Amino acid sequence: MAKIFQVSARATMAHVIEPIARRLIAWGVTPNQVTVAGTLGVVGASVGLGATGHFIAGALVVTVFALVDLVDGTMARLSGGSTRFGALLDSTMDRIADGAIVGTVIYILAERGDRWGVVGGIICLVLGAAVSYVKARAEGLGMTANVGIAERAERLIIIGVGGLLAGAGLAWGFAAAVWFLAALSTITVGQRLAYVYKQAKVLDAADRAERAS
Repeated sequence: MAKIFQVSARATMAHVIEPIARRLIAWGVTPNQVTVAGTLGVVGASVGLGATGHFIAGALVVTVFALVDLVDGTMARLSGGSTRFGALLDSTMDRIADGAIVGTVIYILAERGDRWGVVGGIICLVLGAAVSYVKARAEGLGMTANVGIAERAERLIIIGVGGLLAGAGLAWGFAAAVWFLAALSTITVGQRLAYVYKQAKVLDAADRAERAS
């Protein structure tokens, strides 16, 4: 269902994003510049708004800048395709943005003295990196790992909902979000490892058969 929602959302947003992407290209802006600007916006909103107690504004601004991930990708497509460095930069900036968001949530929970919430946030931070690493490492070994119940979009949505709940006066919003996300991230890491394990068995068997022939 999440995959279907993402595809539908991207198709709808394309009608808005593509004109923006074309305009930026006409102005001489590069996809890499947009990627970096989007990350700076997410980090700035997380620290400047989220960490200062403006949870609803922070969640909304982070969401707007997170949509830049669609803009730079569209710009790259319209410009003739993504470059290797562009792909690397995009992934790196995503990790920085994700770290800033979850790190801000941990800071907020620590300020409130919510120790268990902090533990959940740290688990999210570690497993979020693990989810991305398994995919990157699998692709580096010639396999794929684009599966899982909580990919980046789902992780951002869950944290965003936590921010909106906290902004609405429900103090437990962030803690509930991080523990829910921690559970889903644990499942996602397991799903990706299992998916890669099946591929690795086939490839390893093929390698052994080739060496034996």
